[in-house]
Amino acid sequence: MKNIIKNTLILTAITLVSGVLLGLVYEITKEPIALAKEAAKNEAYQAVMADADAFEAYADYDAKEAAKAIADIAGCEINEVVVAKAGSEAVGYVVTTTTSEGYGGDIQISVGIANDGTVTGMEILSIGETAGLGMNADTPEFKAQYAGKQVEAFVVTKTGASADEEIDAISGATITSNAVTNAVNSAIVYFNNVLGGSANE
Repeated sequence: MKNIIKNTLILTAITLVSGVLLGLVYEITKEPIALAKEAAKNEAYQAVMADADAFEAYADYDAKEAAKAIADIAGCEINEVVVAKAGSEAVGYVVTTTTSEGYGGDIQISVGIANDGTVTGMEILSIGETAGLGMNADTPEFKAQYAGKQVEAFVVTKTGASADEEIDAISGATITSNAVTNAVNSAIVYFNNVLGGSANE
């Protein structure tokens, strides 16, 4: 009986100490992690909207309105919208979206859209697809397919892209290709239905 009590006290003490240490580690690393995420996000913004030198939160963003605007695109969510500016002039938006339809789970991307509706670029913020297959979505070659195009929506093809709206599927990773393309499309639909070039107003 004494051994049981002793072992219980030891285990309780270890658990308490571990909990305190984990709490301390969390507090120490919380701010650097947040700063690193913010820096990565700003890098993505700059990559998809090279003409901009500043990014400001879109003041009229409404999560419910965003969800309604992209309701027809399964598994996608608009996370954040910023106005891209060159000096005092608004040159477009960067829309951050997440799709839950990836083969390995959620994929989050940022899409640059100029005032005239042209997609200026796409960057992946987080992805956990299969190495050598779905992870190829995060290559310059795949991402470049979306840039410089003004379309209502992109479609994935396995037979070779021959039109602006067509995106070559990643070999062996059609699910990932469709997921990323739907995420880009959700940004386009949100722009067309909600933003509509209002950055210049």
